[in-house]
Amino acid sequence: MNGGDEVVAAPAGPPQPLDWKFSQVFGERTAGEEVQEVDIISAIEFDKTGDHLATGDRGGRVVLFERTDTKDHGVPRRDLERMEYPIGRHPEFRYKTEFQSHEPEFDYLKSLEIEEKINKIRWCQTANGALFLLSTNDKTIKFWKVQEKKVKKISDMNLDPSKAVGNGSIASSSSPKHCLANGGSPDRSYNYLGNDFSFPPGGLPSLHLPVVTSQETNLVARCRRVYAHAHDYHINSVSNNSDGETFISADDLRINLWNLEISNQSFNIVDVKPANMEDLTEVITSAEFHPTHCNTLAYSSSKGSIRVIDLRQSALCDSHAKLFEEPEAPGSRSFFTEIIASISDIKFARDGRYILSRDYMTLKLWDINMDSGPVATFQVHEYLRPKLCDLYENDSIFDKFECCLSGDGLRVATGSYSNLFRVFGCAPGSTEATTLEASKNPMRQVQTPSRPSRSLSSITRVVRRGAENPGVDANGNAFDFTTKLLHLAWHPTENSIACAAANSLYMYYA
Repeated sequence: MNGGDEVVAAPAGPPQPLDWKFSQVFGERTAGEEVQEVDIISAIEFDKTGDHLATGDRGGRVVLFERTDTKDHGVPRRDLERMEYPIGRHPEFRYKTEFQSHEPEFDYLKSLEIEEKINKIRWCQTANGALFLLSTNDKTIKFWKVQEKKVKKISDMNLDPSKAVGNGSIASSSSPKHCLANGGSPDRSYNYLGNDFSFPPGGLPSLHLPVVTSQETNLVARCRRVYAHAHDYHINSVSNNSDGETFISADDLRINLWNLEISNQSFNIVDVKPANMEDLTEVITSAEFHPTHCNTLAYSSSKGSIRVIDLRQSALCDSHAKLFEEPEAPGSRSFFTEIIASISDIKFARDGRYILSRDYMTLKLWDINMDSGPVATFQVHEYLRPKLCDLYENDSIFDKFECCLSGDGLRVATGSYSNLFRVFGCAPGSTEATTLEASKNPMRQVQTPSRPSRSLSSITRVVRRGAENPGVDANGNAFDFTTKLLHLAWHPTENSIACAAANSLYMYYA
């Protein structure tokens, strides 16, 4: 009590852990069904409203989904949320359309095959009811416009379809008629519109105007611009600027700045390529614009550092405004230290205050106002640390896992092996650390069989040198290096996660 009339509220504790439930799956595999390489999902992205979701795959296709439950009780869902109106239904999506974004190419100068695989998808601002997005493979970025077009169908034609031939003219058994160069006929009997021809007073009853009977709407995807020939190395990131006019693309050594309207010119704003390539010690692994400050962007490196640069400082931003890195603990260095320190993905929180980074073993949350170290570190799969040698031998240690933050900034998520993904609470005092499986029963715990199972549909065994039994984590659960959940995205306004397990798109809500 304060003064006898005011109640001092107790400090609110951390939010309760979320209870995740299965929502939907697209492209679900049947037991034992073989996954085609081209169908494996390689990119996932929600748009800013959360009403649309895009996925890209290794076959160069982009598939769009749209939300179907956005209107409830006749009032838009977001308005209901603002009024704190109870909404019983969870987010539901349906297939909207798909298009072939990239095709396989061959660089004859470098004798290099360019895969059609989609590396990143980024939504752009909508305009006039059309959707715009950027998609990229290893070398080429494309700007797509997806819009509904009305298709008019004409009926009540004068032409009898039963008497028509392939080219649309009337079929006739009579001998061919010779025509003049201007389309007329030398035989006056066939020149119906001659000077001596006149319409009868009542007109021709068999002659009538065609009628537009229906206007179907088809979704049409059109490539508006192609941004090519600007990267010598594989593009790993594309990020839109908050100004709605520019975007960046990053490869191993350079970051380029583009204007959406100009496809034949870009500006190189970061170049870490040394004069002598033997002096190269780190590469760029991910880059992203600040969500609200159009002059600020961040990029991560293979050495585990994050650099924030200010485009107002200079045209070529070789010097960073801020550097975020965690000092190495003394005596902890090993052969794998640098490999597992490499950051595979970074994301800004929605308010731009925090940066989330994912390296091989951990998630780290950084406060952009505090560069002494991360404010929180989450162990994703610490039980794999004794297995690093095996992971190195089968190249799994180089897998690039993505990460994401919830719209309210209270939770973070990332993927792991055996199609598992983890959700951590990052609010002060939170101990939330949930492990979910990309299946229709996300809370299911996979039990290790007492002896190796012969059925591939139950648990896929990992064949390792000198080992017959499947790998087992700290909880006694089997883990599988071949099934990995690399790509996932958090809905911008709700607790809903979309994640990719091979060619299947799973969606969960809480």
